[in-house]
Amino acid sequence: MKITDIKTFLVDCFRTNWAFVKVYTDEGITGIGEATLEYKEKSLVGAVEHIKEALIGKDPTNIERIAHDIYRDSYWRNGPVLMSALSAVEMALWDILGKSLNAPVYKLLGGKTMDKVRIYVNGWFAGAKTPEEFGQKAAIAVKRGITAMKWDPFGKSYLEISNKDLDTALKCIQAVREAAGDGVDLLIEGHGRFNVPTGIKIAKELEQFKPMWFEEPTPPDNLEALKAVRDKSPVAISAGERLYNLKQFKDLFEMRAADYIQPDVSHAGGIMELKKIAAMADAYYIPFAPHNPSGPVACAASLQLAASTTNFSILEIMYSDVPWRKDVTNEALHYEDGYIDIPDKPGLGVEINEEECLKHPYKPHTLRHYTGALTDIRPPESEFYF
Repeated sequence: MKITDIKTFLVDCFRTNWAFVKVYTDEGITGIGEATLEYKEKSLVGAVEHIKEALIGKDPTNIERIAHDIYRDSYWRNGPVLMSALSAVEMALWDILGKSLNAPVYKLLGGKTMDKVRIYVNGWFAGAKTPEEFGQKAAIAVKRGITAMKWDPFGKSYLEISNKDLDTALKCIQAVREAAGDGVDLLIEGHGRFNVPTGIKIAKELEQFKPMWFEEPTPPDNLEALKAVRDKSPVAISAGERLYNLKQFKDLFEMRAADYIQPDVSHAGGIMELKKIAAMADAYYIPFAPHNPSGPVACAASLQLAASTTNFSILEIMYSDVPWRKDVTNEALHYEDGYIDIPDKPGLGVEINEEECLKHPYKPHTLRHYTGALTDIRPPESEFYF
């Protein structure tokens, strides 16, 4: 079997564009990967084209060698564009291998360690502005069986936060805690906003709400800053969505800079690289909680990884999405009581519909993480999609 072509499909999805990468072979078996990379989609397409030049005619089942060679031969390593393009291609190769052997990817990774995975939802708060509205949204999610939810309550704050804005954020968290009850885990997102003293200050204030974690309290480009917050934080710290390979995670582990790790299968090298990251984390007794706010293909790959990972903790899922998500793929997730079942179809278990993808072409989006409130962003159809 040889690779004959690689194509990229950019699909508008209201806050960014999904980036699906499809690998074709001379035996008619295709594989799909995802490299959704917010606001860098055009660069990503170019990176995939460069990878394509090196892979035409290669055996797609030599996944480890292909991934190694792409990384080795890149002069500019570790950047999000290269690593996201590599991640998507690597993911697609696993899909091809699984289909060729009529087996789900988790079987090729050592088999299941669990039949279902616990999820936490992101995006459940769409449209909420006040603490009362956040509480109302949380109550609806709990009625739907959600047992863990994440959001960023800090508005437009960056590096520092005023006492007034911090008080508003804490009132929001309190409203959600009261609406959700003590049986629901709250995960507080920092989005890499704060400097060290502010991160420590917020972490101490969060303790009263018993959160599962405080995520990315400091910008991701300085692990020493993250460690400084973690060392003085009374709550668990999570991080890793903006680290791009095993070597970067090695530094995080050796520094003991986080309590949970959140590598993203679309950005950190793909399925096998995340498997290695999870294994290294296991040696430090650090739970593996993959970052997964993207599209259906990344979600499918993350589920296969979670199934085969002994130190898996919890998986991120978007609560609602664009109504055409069900059209562009055949994704069919089974959700019940805070868990999603592991699919058993060959490969990743999901396919894209190329014609439907073309009906929702690329659109430019600018999500202002630090100058605009994230709660202003909502999908055109805010429904429980899974």
